[in-house]
Amino acid sequence: MSSEILINVTPQETRVAIIEQGITQELHIERTSSRGIVGNIYNGRVSRVLPGMQSAFVDIGLERAAFLHVADIHESCRNEHHKPIEQLLSEGSNILVQVVKDAIGVKGARLSTQISLAGRLLVYLPQESYIGVSQRIEDSNERESLRQKLQNILPADSTGGYIIRTMAETAEEPELQADIVYLHKLWQDIRKKSLTTPSSSLLYQDLDLSHRVLRDFVNADTYRVRVDSRETFQKLTTFASEYMMSDLEKISHYTGERPLFDLYGVEQEIEKSLARRVDLKSGGYVIIDQTEALTTMDVNTGGFVGVRNFDDTIFKTNLEAAQVIARQLRLRNLGGIIIIDFIDMDREEHRAAVLAEFNKTLQRDRTKMTVNGFTALGLVEMTRKRTRESLAQILCETCPTCQGRGEIRTAQTICYEILRELLRESRQFNAKEYRILASQQVIDLFLDEESQSLAQLGDFIARPIGLQVGTSYTQEQYDVILI
Repeated sequence: MSSEILINVTPQETRVAIIEQGITQELHIERTSSRGIVGNIYNGRVSRVLPGMQSAFVDIGLERAAFLHVADIHESCRNEHHKPIEQLLSEGSNILVQVVKDAIGVKGARLSTQISLAGRLLVYLPQESYIGVSQRIEDSNERESLRQKLQNILPADSTGGYIIRTMAETAEEPELQADIVYLHKLWQDIRKKSLTTPSSSLLYQDLDLSHRVLRDFVNADTYRVRVDSRETFQKLTTFASEYMMSDLEKISHYTGERPLFDLYGVEQEIEKSLARRVDLKSGGYVIIDQTEALTTMDVNTGGFVGVRNFDDTIFKTNLEAAQVIARQLRLRNLGGIIIIDFIDMDREEHRAAVLAEFNKTLQRDRTKMTVNGFTALGLVEMTRKRTRESLAQILCETCPTCQGRGEIRTAQTICYEILRELLRESRQFNAKEYRILASQQVIDLFLDEESQSLAQLGDFIARPIGLQVGTSYTQEQYDVILI
């Protein structure tokens, strides 16, 4: 499937959109102030060992300590006896670690001692000795051929293992050799730097977003990479000239007056991707709720009534929803546990067809996933590897009015809370007067529908009650002032 990549650059932010068949399929955003650290290598210092969790906290120079589980410690350290973490690490010791997952919410970054360095065609594993092939290359003969090709050009004194990336399918031997030399030199520089760099320091930083796009996303199906920044365009062409000459001609500098993302409708897609509801062309819709623990997706027929029987209406809605949900996973970069509640289907062949369509559409996704079939409750459970924050986590923050609940108490509810608060205050303090400071909506209600309730309370406590609008108050905020 042919694709086009758009790179929009502003001084503090880089945004990338991947367009397939004229539709935005993926969005990636990186800000200078909060650049992700996945792939970075640090000279870490163990700050705390937790035997009960078989984990450790490691200081890598960030505000929050990073997390290392015993399963992420390389086997050469654990050996065949699988030693517990307290026998492998001690507080205050230095350890070479790589970030495998960014800090998300209150969770710190996740680490591994299993180092991997990504090149254009290969991933170098300095602590391993095997040659693996990307799972996306499914043909067994092709996999063996690539493995043999790499084995033939490796130097006799070469150490470490490799994973052959999808882009290497059509690569020539000189290109593979260049990748090997580059990755070996990179690893030697990191090891040398680790000997002289103090603990809790950065040893290696992965490429920025625009360069990672060229390295990881551009393939034979990519026909153009459009960049709207001249400076970034020049950097990318220099990078491509050195590491990926065959793709150099695909990079172009966009100089049009209309913003690049507006031209392709990407800005509208970003806006839609932040909405809770996603409408289907058939008239149905999907409700997406993202929480810290998991993401749920609920499919509804909505206004779609179909043209035949009810079973076919449900089946068609679910088929369309399967395609839309697969796209939304990529577009919003949703990860972790995902629960999909398709509309209940009575026929087994319909459930099988929906699941097959869902898996087929998911094949375009580069992220590692596992999808289970329908459960006894008719739900589809899946996981999608979470390495970076979702689009909503990057672009949004918790609502200060509802504190993330998604709803606020009614003005009438607040009125009754204030009346109860006034009664409590009158019993504790002997004030001459009480003044209610609240939002315009609450004050309006006290002046209209709840005026009698307020008057009755004033008579009961035998004190005057004044009203004042707090211009900056949200509907749930109020104060009772004693005068």
